[in-house]
Order: sequence, then C-alpha cells, then structure tokens
Amino acid sequence: MNQFGRRFAFSTFGESHGKAIGCVVDGVPAGLDIDEAFIQAELDRRKPGQNAYATARKEADEVEILSGVFEGKSTGTPIAMVIYNTNQKSKDYTNIKDVFRPGHADFTYWHKYGIRDYRGGGRSSARETAARVAAGAIAKLMIGNIGIKIQSGVIEIAGITAKEYDFNHVPTSEIYALDKNVEQAQKDAILEAKNRHDSVGGVVRLNVSGMPIGLGEPLYYKLDALLADAMMGINAAKAVEIGDGMQSVREFGSTNNDPIRNDGFESNHSGGILGGISNGDDVNLNVYFKPTPSIFKEQHTTTTKEVEVDFALKGRHDPCVAIRGSVVCEAMAALVLADMVLLNMGRTMDGVTNYYR
Repeated sequence: MNQFGRRFAFSTFGESHGKAIGCVVDGVPAGLDIDEAFIQAELDRRKPGQNAYATARKEADEVEILSGVFEGKSTGTPIAMVIYNTNQKSKDYTNIKDVFRPGHADFTYWHKYGIRDYRGGGRSSARETAARVAAGAIAKLMIGNIGIKIQSGVIEIAGITAKEYDFNHVPTSEIYALDKNVEQAQKDAILEAKNRHDSVGGVVRLNVSGMPIGLGEPLYYKLDALLADAMMGINAAKAVEIGDGMQSVREFGSTNNDPIRNDGFESNHSGGILGGISNGDDVNLNVYFKPTPSIFKEQHTTTTKEVEVDFALKGRHDPCVAIRGSVVCEAMAALVLADMVLLNMGRTMDGVTNYYR
C-alpha cells in the first residue's frame, strides 16, 4: 500500500534512481495558507549531502507544487507535489544487480514481486521519505493553525545517550542532537564507524505540544497505535515507545499513573495519551533506528540464482540514518495528527450542529 490516512490522506510515488519522487495529499481543507518557503525549508532539513554525518549524495530536493493550490491557498482538491532526482549514480549499484544486500529489503522485494530495481533499492529506498516530508509540511501548516507544535531531536547514537533534552539546540546541531554535552562524543562515534566502513544506530525523541483533548479513534484507530504505525513505516525504524514506554513495565501502578488535578496532570508517564485518546498533555515518543544496512565491509550473501557469494557494497550512504530520520518522524506525526483533527470534528452532535449553523 502506498496510501496513509483516512480524512487527511496522502500517497507517494517514485524510486530512488527514477526521474522523480512525489506525493499527492488529499483532504486538505480549502483556504489553508500554503507557505511554499516553509515546505522547502522542511525538505532542506532532511536533504542529503549537507555534512560528513550524512550521505554524500547531493540533491537539491526542490519541491514543485502541481495542483491544489491557487493564489497561495489550498483549493480543497488534491495537492500534488514533485521532487526531481538530479544526482543519481546508478552505476554504483551494477555490482549488486543480482546480489541481495544484507539488512536491506532486496531479498523480500525479490521474493514478493519477482522484479528487482537494484538502483539504490528502488521504491524501498529512504529517498522516498522526502515525499513524506513534503506531505508532512502541509499537515504541519494545518495543525499549526490550532496551536499544535512538533519538535524532534536525536537522544542516542551508538549507545551514547542524552542526559538532558534541549529542543532549542537541535537547529544548531549538525546531527540534530538534543544534548550539547554529549554531541561531540556522538559525532565521534559516527565518524569512527564511517571510517571503519561501518554504521551506527540512533534514537529520535519526538515531542508534540499544544495538544487538544480528544484526538484518537478507539478502538481500532487509536492515536498511539497510529503514531506507532506511522513511525514503524519509516525506513530502518525498529521500535517505538510512547511516554515511558518500556520503563513503565518496571514500575508499580502507584508510580506509573499520572495523578490528576483541576489544572492538569501532575506527571506525564502516559506520553499524553490515555485509552488511545489525547489527554491534552504533551505527546512524547521515542523512535529507534537500526544501523544503516548499507556498509562497505565485505559480507556474506546470496544471489537471485541462490549462489553464495562475498561482496562489498559501493555507493553513498548515511552512516547514521536516525539523524535525517528525525525530520521524517516529525512529518509522519503531523500527518497522523492532521487526520485525527479532521476525524474528531464530527464526533459529537454539538460539533456537527455548530458547523452547519
């Protein structure tokens, strides 16, 4: 499936080394101010080739809006956007034309479809996530109108973990680090692995503030379930924690519950979600990314003809995908929340009658 969402939905198209990638966003209310500079700025945060901690592939990632916008406002019809690929080096992949790269989707795509686009992984490449960021920027513009704000940053790289979270520091950091005190150690770990032709994993922290009460559709479209679904659909994501996550299983009910007062909750172990519905507190989640599977060490694998071989990969790849992945996490969270905002509007008769009055 290439679609996501119900009321606010999007689909993406394109491959890593194809002519272009892009998306179609449907369900955007008419009259939304479409800030093209903001959309481009979001893509610029994710684009490759910016420093030593990302892939050397240089793509401008310039977005072009094809439909659904007139005189700077959404028309209520599908918004189509395209990003042209300009820096492909498909020849880097000719040595793996018939070889499955360990840790990649090559093996499963081949056995599922029987057709192989070996150029950077084709549709399974994280290159596709640029289209998600473009769609997510539209969602951010919409939910920003009701005061919802999404922030992210990297809290762990190669086991080096942040002790404090400073979202104001993230824009100044080449690796989007949340803790400036461990940032250099995290950078060193990335470069050390890169110099050894290896890679490292990382953890992204996502914070959503300005949340209204009531977003989430029980029982089978819960806010936390859909957020986890969205995050796990990002390339290399292997785990998601909502609120205290795994730590909560080590607690007692008396320490894990969030006591309530008239002015709000005294703590936020739940991560802002109860019963699959937002409770008005900040939504917090962690997304765990595995080490980039594209490494330049010789590895054991097989070919499409089931011949066992040893091979070394070529190409340009991120030594830590969690860094640019943090921007994609924000985009997917925004898309989930935009969908939930629209779904929630008709949940009470007051909401319906107030609109049609």
